[in-house]
Amino acid sequence: MARILLKDKYFVPYIPYERLERAIDGVAEKIRADFKGRDEIPIVLCVLNGSIMFTGELLKRLDFPLELSSVRLASYIGTTSTGVTRQILGLTTAIKNRSVIIVEDIVDTGKTIVDLRNIVQEAGAREVKICTMLFKPDVYKKDVPIDYVAMEIENRFIVGFGLDYDQLGRNYKDIYILDDNQEKE
Repeated sequence: MARILLKDKYFVPYIPYERLERAIDGVAEKIRADFKGRDEIPIVLCVLNGSIMFTGELLKRLDFPLELSSVRLASYIGTTSTGVTRQILGLTTAIKNRSVIIVEDIVDTGKTIVDLRNIVQEAGAREVKICTMLFKPDVYKKDVPIDYVAMEIENRFIVGFGLDYDQLGRNYKDIYILDDNQEKE
């Protein structure tokens, strides 16, 4: 893992893929324990675009019947949250009286995940569970519990493994952190 340049910002290695795999194994084990053997088929709701890689890895580890659906929300411009959650692609699956596992790439302030949880509840979900790859406990001040957390991290801007900076960097399998030194080497 080497330093990378995305647009006008440098990023340095932070979490290697092997560590992400172990974290996903752990969170998948918890979800399997909660859902395996149930009569119902839950819906896994992938929050696009950021959680595509995490959702894909998670699905490979869940060995019970499930449905997959996606929504796309936006609240960031560049490295800054706008504080407003916009639905770009809303719910496309009927979720009334169903269990829904929302799969998010990262939960920081919690604005987006709380808004999405409310959308899912208003659509009639019987049960809503929230699963996130990364969680920033230092900035999360909401009352909504995060049911499944793969990994807790500090409050820093990151890219890779689905996370982006102005739509760039999602394709890296490792996670990178914004370099404190933005000087060209």
